[in-house]
Amino acid sequence: MTRELLPTATPARTRAAVLQIVRPHRRTAVAGFGLLIVATSVGLLIQPLLGHIVDLVAGRERAAALAVPAALLVLVGLVQGALTAWGLTLVARLGETALADLRERFVERVLALPLDRVERAGSGDLTSRVTGDVARVAEAVRSALPALARSLLSIVLTLVALALLDWRFLVAALLAVPVQAHTARWYVRNAVPLYAAQRVANGEQQQQLLDTIAGASTVRAFRAEPEHLERVAGRSRAAVELTMRGVRLMLRFYSRLHIAEYVGLAAVLAAGVLLVRDGSATIGTATAAALYFHNLFGPINTALALLDDAQAATASLARVIGVADAAPADPAPATRQQEGRGVSVRGLAHAYEPGDPVLHGVDLDIRPGERVALVGASGAGKTTLAKLVAGVHEPTTGTVETPPGVAMVTQEVHVFAGPLADDLRLARPDATDDELRAALATVDALAWVEALPDGLATVVGEGGHRLTGAQRQQLALARLVLADPAVAVLDEATAEAGSVGARVLERAVERAVDGRTALIVAHRLTQAAAADSVVVMEDGRVVERGPHEDLRAAGGRYAAHWSAWTDHRPHEDA
Repeated sequence: MTRELLPTATPARTRAAVLQIVRPHRRTAVAGFGLLIVATSVGLLIQPLLGHIVDLVAGRERAAALAVPAALLVLVGLVQGALTAWGLTLVARLGETALADLRERFVERVLALPLDRVERAGSGDLTSRVTGDVARVAEAVRSALPALARSLLSIVLTLVALALLDWRFLVAALLAVPVQAHTARWYVRNAVPLYAAQRVANGEQQQQLLDTIAGASTVRAFRAEPEHLERVAGRSRAAVELTMRGVRLMLRFYSRLHIAEYVGLAAVLAAGVLLVRDGSATIGTATAAALYFHNLFGPINTALALLDDAQAATASLARVIGVADAAPADPAPATRQQEGRGVSVRGLAHAYEPGDPVLHGVDLDIRPGERVALVGASGAGKTTLAKLVAGVHEPTTGTVETPPGVAMVTQEVHVFAGPLADDLRLARPDATDDELRAALATVDALAWVEALPDGLATVVGEGGHRLTGAQRQQLALARLVLADPAVAVLDEATAEAGSVGARVLERAVERAVDGRTALIVAHRLTQAAAADSVVVMEDGRVVERGPHEDLRAAGGRYAAHWSAWTDHRPHEDA
């Protein structure tokens, strides 16, 4: 399958999405940034007060004259600290709220993505976005956003304060700006593609790790460990090389910033000497100007340094928004809901890869309440047809008409970590404990659930009580009962159990789908024998259909399947 990464938002779309997310919280934004402006403005009184103290000392005033400016310094510090804390709290609240909105939108769209789209991208691409990219954006929101907001406000207001002291101090300070602007422009030009490539490389590295770990048994069976280790090492080397390029870029970035600092400070000090010499400014004023520019080092360096975090976070944010913007598959006209409880399939064809169809012009009608079994050799297209009916995939051509409410149970069942009752309530969040027990009883699972250490409250899943394959399938069937869909699609839902366990699951399946329209991919032909109708598939086409006994008597493909099945299982029910 050709790898096709999930979409990444353009810079313009990323900015628009951020504004869209922040817009509902603009009052919090205005209040937070307003408080930071006031706090920064109050803090700018420190340098003139210190300059005034210098003038008092230079003029040999009495020590008592220093009491008032010293007290004002303390007051300014207290007021600035309180206002800054309040403002940063509101900015942090804004960031966390916006981040929560983005996460909810991201998860909603991820769950709505067609499975084949996720499979084409590879689980590593999606996993790296869910973990690394979201974490990087979260870190930027929690630390970089408040720091950047405060730094930018400090820079702007400090430059205004320099101009108020004397416009020539501002001109001297601005001599550093060309160096800083050139540095920032050079950095952004190099950092944007670098960090975008780094996120892609991390996704590819994660994909290779997942592929190797998931297929570990096969790798060992074919003694292919060296080849796979080399693949992992190659992806890791590529990611590390991009990371080291980022480190080297940052070192050059900081060295250029230091040059700007030296240029600006030297210019302000020279301006101070000249202005004091001709009487245009006092020593205290020149001192205040020098302190103002010196205090710019921190905010400017912080703001420019945050470009690193900003570029990395922006690259991650574009990947997150790209998925959040991904429109779910349009169900019309290929998949439509209809009145009634039956299923109608017309001219259905599907290809995972262009030009390589796995289904060819399938027509199928399932009457309301009818139980249909899909039979065929591996690769015949049974699972693909089942997933198309369930809405997991969208057909390449043709139509699928189903009633509202279709649920699917597959061979691979996930048990979520937490109390078993919560796992069941995924299907019906408002279900009572009695309703959970009734659903478990329907699929013959109540006895073993009540025998667990804490019954329905027993923690299962990762880190919890381990369940057998048959027990996991019974939980999935109990969820099906709770969801109460009009149509149930089961894809080899008894394949994880042995012979005895399979018979238990077959009875559970019969009771779970009782009264529903059901399409069952039969792992065992005993399921086909119990179905109302059997559909035989071969090479992506329906080649036979009819009741079990009629197909056996016809002597066709199904009869051959049944004969091979019963010959190898003489002790099982035929």
